[in-house]
Amino acid sequence: MSAPQTGSWHRLRAMSVHAYTALGVVLALLMVHMSYAGEVEIVLWLFLAAMIIDGSDGFLARRFRVKDLVPGFDGALLDNIVDYITYVFAPMVLLWSGGYLPSGWLGGVLASVPLLASCYQFCRTDAKTDDHFFVGFPSYWNIAAFYLIVLGASTAATTTTLLVLAVLVFIPVKYVYPSRTEAAWWLTMTLTALWLVLYAVILIQYPSPNLWLIGLSGVYVLYYAALSLRLTLNQRRQDDERRPTYA
Repeated sequence: MSAPQTGSWHRLRAMSVHAYTALGVVLALLMVHMSYAGEVEIVLWLFLAAMIIDGSDGFLARRFRVKDLVPGFDGALLDNIVDYITYVFAPMVLLWSGGYLPSGWLGGVLASVPLLASCYQFCRTDAKTDDHFFVGFPSYWNIAAFYLIVLGASTAATTTTLLVLAVLVFIPVKYVYPSRTEAAWWLTMTLTALWLVLYAVILIQYPSPNLWLIGLSGVYVLYYAALSLRLTLNQRRQDDERRPTYA
């Protein structure tokens, strides 16, 4: 049986995982700066970089036993901070500054709705369940912004999409956590990887991406939503069956 890895090198390696996660705040700063500079394409690439970091840092943290080796540092809190500013705050800055929302104060109000809804979600103690699901729409505002932009959505369509997704934050559907939900894990992770590739290809073609590619990438979104809804309904059915009945 191998000895526990507790040396200085292992602790340094564990801290480097936290540093890797923290790179997200630098990306967020660049997202905001580039949004106001009108560099929409660069911001969308930064969204992709942030998703890759977010999708891999948890695996690295578990692989290198970060929680055990650096017990005084709250990696989950760091992850939530980074996720909020890269997945929620920066996308709203992009949509508002880029003119995808109504001009003036109304655009600011509409951009604030997802910010406030996600504040609620990020502070829920059950936002991530023990069986690795998200409760309520999991604040994928960066993905919503990506599709709204590459599809050239109108101001009305953008506004409607943001409001509908904000409502879904409060509806207790359990959404798949792609890298951790056990059900259909291999299929989900394979499709997630393919979706990331399609995201990059669409961006390479931007501002005139192939609509078929966008539609193909949208199949993954539909799969994700359908799987989440099916698993939620299955669990509710099982809960109902286990609930005692009284004559």
